[in-house]
Amino acid sequence: MHPTYRDRKGAADYLTQRGMKMSWRTLQKFATTGGGPRYRIFGNRALYTDPDLNEWADAKLSEPRFSTSEAA
Repeated sequence: MHPTYRDRKGAADYLTQRGMKMSWRTLQKFATTGGGPRYRIFGNRALYTDPDLNEWADAKLSEPRFSTSEAA
């Protein structure tokens, strides 16, 4: 099966639907400065896959906490 590719707006919508509010402009900034999810270029467009978005978002999450005093 071939992966589904999402443009930046679609990728931002996908992450927002997962409960991780994200702007396509933030993804654009990450593409310039680094630190964002992996993407591929097709023509002049950046394309993201759900597995790459999930991996990146999950890596940004902390471990579950019971209290703010647990923050490291």
